[in-house]
Formats: sequence, C-alpha cells, structure tokens
Amino acid sequence: GGDHTITYPILQAVAEKHGPVGLVHVDAHTDTSDRALGEKIYHGTPFRRCVEEGLLDCSRVVQIGIRGSSYDPNPYQYCRDQARNAPLCSPFCVSVLPQGFWVVPAEECWSKSLVPLMGAVRKQMGDKPIYISFDIDGLDPAYAPGTGTPEIAGLTPVQALEIIRGCKGLNIVGCDLVEVAPMYDVSGNTALLAANLLFEMLCVLPGVKTM
Repeated sequence: GGDHTITYPILQAVAEKHGPVGLVHVDAHTDTSDRALGEKIYHGTPFRRCVEEGLLDCSRVVQIGIRGSSYDPNPYQYCRDQARNAPLCSPFCVSVLPQGFWVVPAEECWSKSLVPLMGAVRKQMGDKPIYISFDIDGLDPAYAPGTGTPEIAGLTPVQALEIIRGCKGLNIVGCDLVEVAPMYDVSGNTALLAANLLFEMLCVLPGVKTM
C-alpha cells in the first residue's frame, strides 16, 4: 500500500544493511523525475533520490512496463544517462547485458511471455542483493483500475506472475507493492490482484519452501 514515495525510505534502510542493491521495478512510469508539482520528494521521484544517495547498484536496475504520460518532455533520458552497454535490440534477444538502468517499454512486452526477459534479468542481477518494487499501475487498468495514475496498454496478470516467479532464487532482500487505491475500483479486483501478487512475492523470498 501507499504511493511509490515509500520505497525511498525503505531503500535507505535496506542499503544501511546490504549496501547498494539491484532493483526489479515494474511500473508504468520510471519515477526518476527530479521534481513533480514543485516537490523533490514525490511518488514520481523516488528512484532519482535513491541514485543520488547511492542506494541502488545502477549496473543492476531493470524497469519493466514503462509507458504513458509524463511531466517531462523526455522522461527516459535520466535512465538512459545511467545506462552503459544497454541492448540495442529487443530485450528478448539480448546478447550484451545492460550495465545500468535497463528500461523495458510496455510495447516490447505486448503479446509475449516474459519468461525469456526474466532469464536475461536474472543474469543481470547475479547473486547480489536485489529489491523488488511493483507499482500496480504497471498492469493494464482493464485488470487494475484502482490506482491514481492508470495508463492503458499495460502488462497482464500472467506477465506479472512471470516477472515475480522469474525472481525466484535471486538474493531478494525486500519488496513492495504500491499505488493501490481501492476507492477507484468498485469491483475490488485491484485489491484482490495486489494481494495475490504480494503473496507471490512472499513465495519467492530466499528460504521459503513452496509446493
């Protein structure tokens, strides 16, 4: 619960114990703006603040499902500036793993299984600590309308499961699921979907046995 601002103080605490961590970030937006509505601490800015404070291992950051509107005319430039050796082709035919922020736009995920993508992500993350941050607006509002910043043409629940289950075996040291606003969804489906995704995250934590 909460908006994406909460990931910033969580990662401050995580970094105190583990140092800079890798990040698997599912979202419709990169959340790397410098300011939004005049504020530097805002749900559209947490990952820029994290980079500035050295909380992230910028060689191990992937952002999946990115699309939609922005307050900035070039919203991906900051992410590109962090990247070195980013793949020039589709993420599903990566030959050189990215070193830096790896932005996977939603359109590169349409009508595809994300199992191959997560294979490449696993190689990028290695065995060092990682954090999973899942914004519910990464999913298409057809499935999760109960959020403050819905963007059409997003991920499906099946793809969400492929992403989370694709993290099993990684050195996950924390996770969150944010931006759920049940009052915007009279059906209750967004909250149901979010609860199931959180359950899936608990199942992929290190040491958890599943059947």
